[in-house]
Amino acid sequence: MPNENERPAAPDEQVINLLMSVLKNRGALFLIGVVGVLAWLGSGFFIISPGQQGIIRQFGKEIRIASAGLNWRFPSPIERVSIVNVEQVRRLEVGFGRQVPEENVYMRREVMRSDAMMLTGDENIVEAQIIVQYKVKDPVKYLFRLRDPEGTLYTATEVALRSAVGRSTIDDVLTTGRLKVQEETRKFLQRLMDDYESGLFITEVRLQVVDPPDQVKNAFHEVVRAREDRERFINEAKGYQEDLIPRARGEAQKMLREAEGHKEEKVLKAQGDTVRFKALLGEYGKSKEVTWNRLQLETLERILPRANKVIIDPKTGSNALPLIPVQNSSFLDAFKDKSAISAPTKEGVI
Repeated sequence: MPNENERPAAPDEQVINLLMSVLKNRGALFLIGVVGVLAWLGSGFFIISPGQQGIIRQFGKEIRIASAGLNWRFPSPIERVSIVNVEQVRRLEVGFGRQVPEENVYMRREVMRSDAMMLTGDENIVEAQIIVQYKVKDPVKYLFRLRDPEGTLYTATEVALRSAVGRSTIDDVLTTGRLKVQEETRKFLQRLMDDYESGLFITEVRLQVVDPPDQVKNAFHEVVRAREDRERFINEAKGYQEDLIPRARGEAQKMLREAEGHKEEKVLKAQGDTVRFKALLGEYGKSKEVTWNRLQLETLERILPRANKVIIDPKTGSNALPLIPVQNSSFLDAFKDKSAISAPTKEGVI
């Protein structure tokens, strides 16, 4: 039974007593060492997600690149790992303004304009905003060649955009030349980043807003709208021309085809009439009397159905007056028919 006059040991004294007891027991000390070494070695395991790469450095020097999955390295401080996502599409905005304290409104406005203002090839000022999308294609260069890759990319984007805008006129930048400026900026920016060994790949460069300064913005917009209207009118006129000319050509071809068809019809009909007349003339020469009677009968067959017929009873005798149907012109028209055959004469048919 402990003595009531003895006070309990302090916490630091308890720790010291525990360490002294462990040091006296070599087996326990060895076990603690083994556990500590295993825990240190176990800390070297790490996982690389899909789309990432791990750059392993041994005392600061890059020795290998770990791929996706479970990997192991010598624990710190022997080896360290830096994980970089090489599939992520990153985004950088230029011309939208830099971070400036809110209380300094004047300075904030000037800084926001400084990276957006640039000079065109025809010595006009425009404000341009651009978005750059990029990926990491070489993680080693991305980590160790540049101290600030994003800052370098920002400055290089300004240089590339100013260079592309400086080779274009303000009309091209505001209207039809935007795609050309974007492509030139992307190529120049990629060349700069390759020269810097940044390890970045520029996937897309897109102009967002390109405007003249506020003082002349409305006037420039009026000019742009007028040019757009001009292009629209020109396109509408070309469309009308493309619609009218083929239609007129089609109508002309149709008329030509109809005329050719009418010509062929008349020629063939005339040739048929000629053949028929020659055949009739030949038959008439062989038997004039029979042919003449047949022609008379055929003519009467065509005339009589259109003539009014009057039947007189023979019992009336000679007291009946001759009837001439002058009120009906069909009888006279029948005799005026060009197809009627005249009476034969000594010379033949009249």
